[in-house]
Amino acid sequence: MESKRNLFWTLATCMCVIAALHQAGGEEELKGKALIKSVCKTRGNDELCEQVLMSDPGSDEATLKDLAMITLRAASENASGILVDAKRMIDDPELEPAIQQGLADCKENLLDAESQIQDSVASILNNDKRDAQLWLKAALAAIDTCDDSIPGDDDILSRRSVTFRQLCNIAVAINKKMMGVKS
Repeated sequence: MESKRNLFWTLATCMCVIAALHQAGGEEELKGKALIKSVCKTRGNDELCEQVLMSDPGSDEATLKDLAMITLRAASENASGILVDAKRMIDDPELEPAIQQGLADCKENLLDAESQIQDSVASILNNDKRDAQLWLKAALAAIDTCDDSIPGDDDILSRRSVTFRQLCNIAVAINKKMMGVKS
């Protein structure tokens, strides 16, 4: 009788472990549009998330790693666009010197953010998800510093940095899913 009870508890424990492993790996089994919808439903801006992730031609069969790369590519392009705008604005002779200095500081932080996005890409390619998370957080801190260096919040850079922040946050969420962390 005792051995039957032990066998029952052993089987019950195994079933629980198998169910937990299946549930944890469930999103990894999803691919493409189903995975995109699953990832984006947990984000604050699921419209931008779906738009960016579904815009890639390979998104039909995309894995979490693919989605991370798509998002990081979009974030990098966004940072480059902000950088172009910052450089153009710095050269505006009608701007006050304090604003020009703020833009110059912002430009340096944008260069850092671009570099940190590339470091995130390298980390994900090397399956170093923890480092990727650190680089993404550093990129977010760099764009915050950029925004803080320019007075006001209605300039073109501040508006574009909102998108950069959202893209980085999508990448953070995807990376957390790759690490098995609940968002």
